[in-house]
Amino acid sequence: MVNAKLLRFVAWGGLCLVAIVSLAPIGFRPESGFSVSVERFSAFAAIGLAFALAYPRHAWLALIIAAGSALLLEVLQMLAPSRHAHLFDALVKVAGGAMGVMLGQLVQYYRARS
Repeated sequence: MVNAKLLRFVAWGGLCLVAIVSLAPIGFRPESGFSVSVERFSAFAAIGLAFALAYPRHAWLALIIAAGSALLLEVLQMLAPSRHAHLFDALVKVAGGAMGVMLGQLVQYYRARS
């Protein structure tokens, strides 16, 4: 089993990385070749999964962190000169975070059964 402290470090570190990329000038945004919606969804799904695994008994906390950070970062993009905030982008990020938390709960369910 993976160390709980390591999972928490990965979750918070991943969130910090996503925050930096989200608020940095647009020219610094990494591109994967996928659509930006797929990139946003995937990034927040990873964040949601990481928090769900890092805090296995606190699914609501993981969901609040994933969805709340998605919304907060979208609002903070209004303050960044080269960035822009859109409701659709926020919804994609929240959906990704929620999907990641659900996947984390599913992983924990199957881990407990075996």
